[in-house]
Amino acid sequence: MYDLFFRQVFRRMDPEQAHHLAVRWIRLVARVPVLRTFVAAFLAPRAKELRTEAFGLRLHSPFGLAAGFDKNAVAIDGMAMLGFDHVEIGTVTGQAQPGNPKKRLFRLVADRALINRMGFNNDGSLAVAARLASREPVFRTVVGVNIGKTKVVPEADAVADYVTSAERLAPHADYLVVNVSSPNTPGLRNLQATEALRPLLTAVREAADRVAPARRVPLLVKIAPDLADADVDAVADLAVELGLDGIIATNTTIAREGLGLRSAPDLVGEAGGLSGAPLKARSLEVLRRLYARVGDRVTLVGVGGVEDAEDAWQRILAGATLVQGYSAFIYQGPFWGRAIHKGLVARLRTSPYATLADAVGADVRNTVNGTDSGNTTVGRAGAAG
Repeated sequence: MYDLFFRQVFRRMDPEQAHHLAVRWIRLVARVPVLRTFVAAFLAPRAKELRTEAFGLRLHSPFGLAAGFDKNAVAIDGMAMLGFDHVEIGTVTGQAQPGNPKKRLFRLVADRALINRMGFNNDGSLAVAARLASREPVFRTVVGVNIGKTKVVPEADAVADYVTSAERLAPHADYLVVNVSSPNTPGLRNLQATEALRPLLTAVREAADRVAPARRVPLLVKIAPDLADADVDAVADLAVELGLDGIIATNTTIAREGLGLRSAPDLVGEAGGLSGAPLKARSLEVLRRLYARVGDRVTLVGVGGVEDAEDAWQRILAGATLVQGYSAFIYQGPFWGRAIHKGLVARLRTSPYATLADAVGADVRNTVNGTDSGNTTVGRAGAAG
């Protein structure tokens, strides 16, 4: 049903206009008490097998919404209603900014992918903090806050800019994410180098502790899939050294070659970060590498190319405690979360693992130990690489 609606309505619209229309509809439904309860009961089923603990937080399931969809914290309850058991808002910057000129969002329908060069368009950390402070939650969901660098701020002043956002937003965040991996803010990815990343993460950690002394706000970093393997290892080692709570792997990619893209060359050639199905293989590879390096010392969040329950399950086996998605939601619609939840329950029940926690990283551990994971769902037909 949604596929027909997408082809007849959303596909004919500008992608950014369609996004804003969808957000308005979701927010409207979430404002109607009886209606939102009915929708959540159907689209956000709860299964005790999927209960997850991460960063000391308890979640209904490991599945959540990646940053980028709800940049300004306006649709948290609506997305929880649709089955996202944690919602990561942002990216939020120290100053409000309009982002890059339009047109800046493109659908690669043939590849089940998106290209965006949004440029961190958002209301700014002051406005978003006020919105979070005044929020009266309808559904219990974990809210992550993803922060990035304001475009006009020089790279030399980036730490102070991140600290400003952290000071404003940490008191309202269940966890805080330092985004140094978007390709759409000039110079941002330079901050992934450990010599730049160490002082940045240290300063943000100190800022969060200063403004939220009553609790330790979990701190994560989000990295790009385009990092060389040695740099992935360096970030992993730095996370352990600094006592970081988590790493999110991965953001969008600037790569185009070797991904088997079928969309028109002029569309593929648009500047920006590519997300969706073509990112699947590299994102999973980075996740496996991180888990092999950090094990259970750092919580990993898998994102990038997650389309269905099998993809989510593979992320868990590769070391992810939490799994996020975004691009596939555009193509699969409001029933997507329900399908992920039901599919994960089915896979867990037929696996050799008693709990999801037991399954986290099992493929990596078993590879190291030279044993079979017992996963009977590997090799699904139609999986994108």
